[in-house]
Amino acid sequence: DIDDAIGTYIQKEYKLAIGTQTAEQLKIELGSAFRLEEEESAEIRGRDLVTGLPKTIVITSEEVREAISVPVDAIIAAVRDTLDRTPPELASDIMDRGMVLAGGGALLRHLDERLRRETGIPVHVADDALMCVAIGSGRSLEEIDFYRSALSSA
Repeated sequence: DIDDAIGTYIQKEYKLAIGTQTAEQLKIELGSAFRLEEEESAEIRGRDLVTGLPKTIVITSEEVREAISVPVDAIIAAVRDTLDRTPPELASDIMDRGMVLAGGGALLRHLDERLRRETGIPVHVADDALMCVAIGSGRSLEEIDFYRSALSSA
């Protein structure tokens, strides 16, 4: 998980424990899948793991990008693996129409651009990327009988 990777990085590099909300805020404010034109920084507070006291540090967007490199690379590898296993007819449609990113990770700055460069496939971010996963899941549950029969005959 991207938030966990940020928390682990800060713990290792700065001996500072931060909460999940702080990690998520860093992801939103400083996170990116590519180098930013203008690197940014933010001041964060946490608990010093050596002294146990509150401590403030400044972290840069470059550091956050380094922290999330493993999960971002895993996302890219998963997309490539899925494309490798995609039937040729469907792969042709994907090449023409592209893929759509949904969920919170879709909002990571430049993830769409990085996927586009690494796969050669057009990438679009879903409208309301955060909510569309929940909406789609809800619709699937409403039609559970249809999906159950469709999957059992596959």
